[in-house]
Amino acid sequence: MFCPRCKSPDTAVIDSRLSDEGKSVRRRRECPKCEHRFTTFERQELSSFIVVKRDGTREPYSRAKIERGIWLACSKRPVTQEHVDKLLGTLEEKWGGSSQEVTSSDIGNDVMRELKKIDQVAYIRFASVHREFKDVDEFKEELGKLFEKRKK
Repeated sequence: MFCPRCKSPDTAVIDSRLSDEGKSVRRRRECPKCEHRFTTFERQELSSFIVVKRDGTREPYSRAKIERGIWLACSKRPVTQEHVDKLLGTLEEKWGGSSQEVTSSDIGNDVMRELKKIDQVAYIRFASVHREFKDVDEFKEELGKLFEKRKK
């Protein structure tokens, strides 16, 4: 593993722990050259799958792309990296185990459902992009559904 600071190719593992309910390994590393310490995560590679987009095009699944969208929705919200990692870990197991292809619509709906459990503002932000709200009325309608569920 290269040191992120000095780019030295020799780094030493000083501590390893299971994380994400045993689905990944968290490693503390140290560079012997510059003494910089940093953390890496190692996780099992899931069977790769293809995302079928709305226009019919296909592309390989990209965790980074979905994570970026989630973080945009969670901007300035009390959502932690641990929340996002757990959300994606759970959903990636579902998507990778179901078939070789998953629609972007299914991915978006699954992310929205999980975000709703974590933070409702992030859910609405993500939904506004995923569902492509055309106007304020569609936005109000989705908010109304949230308020109805809170009253129950």
